[in-house]
Amino acid sequence: MVLLLLCACAGGRAERRGGTVLFASGADLQSINPLLTIHPLAKQVQRYVLLTTLARYDSTLTPRPYLARAWRWSEGGRTLTFMLRTDVYWHDGHRTTARDVVWTLDAARDPATGYPRANDLAAVAAVEAPDDSTVVLRFTRRAAVGFPDVLVDLAVLPAHLLDTVPHTRLREADWNRRPVGNGPFRFVAHEPNRRWVFAANPDFPAALGGRPALDRFIVVVVDEPTTKLAALVAGEIDFAGINPAHAAFVRRHAGLAVVDYSLIFPYGLVFNTRRPPFDDARVRLAAALAIDRREIVDGYLFGFGAVADGPVPPTVPGYLPVPPLPLAPDSARRLLAGRRPRFEILAVGSGEAPLEQMLQARLTAVGFEVSIRQIENSAFLDRVYGPRHDFAAAVMGVAGDLGLGFLQPLGDVTGIPIPPDPAAAQRIFAEQLPVVWLYHARGVQGMNARVLGVRMDVRGELPTVAAWRIAP
Repeated sequence: MVLLLLCACAGGRAERRGGTVLFASGADLQSINPLLTIHPLAKQVQRYVLLTTLARYDSTLTPRPYLARAWRWSEGGRTLTFMLRTDVYWHDGHRTTARDVVWTLDAARDPATGYPRANDLAAVAAVEAPDDSTVVLRFTRRAAVGFPDVLVDLAVLPAHLLDTVPHTRLREADWNRRPVGNGPFRFVAHEPNRRWVFAANPDFPAALGGRPALDRFIVVVVDEPTTKLAALVAGEIDFAGINPAHAAFVRRHAGLAVVDYSLIFPYGLVFNTRRPPFDDARVRLAAALAIDRREIVDGYLFGFGAVADGPVPPTVPGYLPVPPLPLAPDSARRLLAGRRPRFEILAVGSGEAPLEQMLQARLTAVGFEVSIRQIENSAFLDRVYGPRHDFAAAVMGVAGDLGLGFLQPLGDVTGIPIPPDPAAAQRIFAEQLPVVWLYHARGVQGMNARVLGVRMDVRGELPTVAAWRIAP
């Protein structure tokens, strides 16, 4: 079914697609609205495909002008002023103005919206637009004089299409189904759980790169890893995240390449401390001491990752070194003291669950009784992040950010409050163990070598998508 869909929407094999690139995702994008999603690929599509942000990181992670042509701090770090470009237009013909930026930031700051990174805007007292091309942010206290990471992450939305929608009902807005952007690609179509189609925007400003070299960029949903791999090898898709175990296999195929790159994407066994058995700190510690993280990196990731002692990779600014947890199964058994805690590991997927089975084996060996339940992504997000927090333990990756704003929201998931200060947050994770951090993932993408200009790095898979081109 999936392969037939790919052939129908893209004309079959790679050589027949011309300027259309197909990028496989293991799940639908959750939401195209940047105020509502935590899905990593969805956020990249928002930032690099459909919409624009005030600034964007270059390959050295230096903020560069984008929708904002310049900015300056004043009043001792309490005021940040942006000067906007005046040649960026929404795809319905309206000009992008300061009003759009003000509306987006005010909606993000409103708790009724539920923006996942609202805490990163907590120090913003007011957002003002003295004219159509100027935005002023006023802070309640002196801010670190640099560029706030959240403003590189949060794409700007069209106020003229959304300002009549109550913030509590943004998830129901028509814009989410038929989005109008202002970025290098225009929205064409969305078939739920199948594909998102975007076409090159011929009116994108030349100073920002102009019309993309690609004609179309299509995100296709392929949830089975083996199906995705087969489609990549057959030339029916151009990009596919692959299992590290398949990297050597992909490299052997002429016309294909493997790209691996750093990510801020820690994986962990996340505990719900609101309910037994992980409301007991001794049980959490026992589980942590039972798990062989080196075994996971070597045997599951084939070296495409690093053992994690906390949620922040050591190469990221703001990393706080903490004492590593040893592999100590005998200590784990002593902590359980003859008890046999029973729980279910919740995970996304429908396959063999090799990572979850490795965890199950190690935990069972010290006295836990562990079952595994795999469900599809949207159901997983609802159970873990939803208001009921209907899980005992979940295996999951967490999409990080350079501002480390991803740490505090994990308090809502685990039930242990996490402070906003990144250093203090890392100490809480080390001391109270609401998560057993397993590894820092590296991205591993198989790609068709016909696509040129591809650079993947800590920013993600798509930061250069507007410059991708097809080999002659």
